Amino acid sequence: MVLTRMGLRFGGRMFPCSIGKGGIVTDKREGDGATPRGIHRIVGMLYRPDRMGRPNGWAMPIGPRDLWSDDVRDPAYNHQVRAPHGFSHEHLRRSDPLYDLILLTDWNWPDARPGQGSAIFMHQWRRPGYPTEGCIALRRDHLRLIAGQIAEGTRLIVP
Repeated sequence: MVLTRMGLRFGGRMFPCSIGKGGIVTDKREGDGATPRGIHRIVGMLYRPDRMGRPNGWAMPIGPRDLWSDDVRDPAYNHQVRAPHGFSHEHLRRSDPLYDLILLTDWNWPDARPGQGSAIFMHQWRRPGYPTEGCIALRRDHLRLIAGQIAEGTRLIVP
């Protein structure tokens, strides 16, 4: 997969997508709203089993207590954690559909450096052109199509 100015190129097709409101940066920082430049790997896939079928054989269900740590003080920073969790975090099981399907990237993972950015995912967009907090977001059906065709370790190139 390659992010271009026209969208995300994958499998000979171009998919419209949204990126971080802070643009694409080389020096990613927690909270900057930017999408990190680099060659990333897809290291996991999470989905809401109450909202969709398993998109790929290696996808893991998102449960009600699943969270993602975004607190630089947390020893589990930029890792999936479970509630209750005493540090700042994102809920992976949201009321809106944004995280119904998440492709996890290896940005600042598994050996997270505090402050270098967390939770850089590929997920569903709010609407066309609406920026993210640093993730790459796609239309639901496009995300599902991509999720059904990739393998763990698939490269995501952000030039």
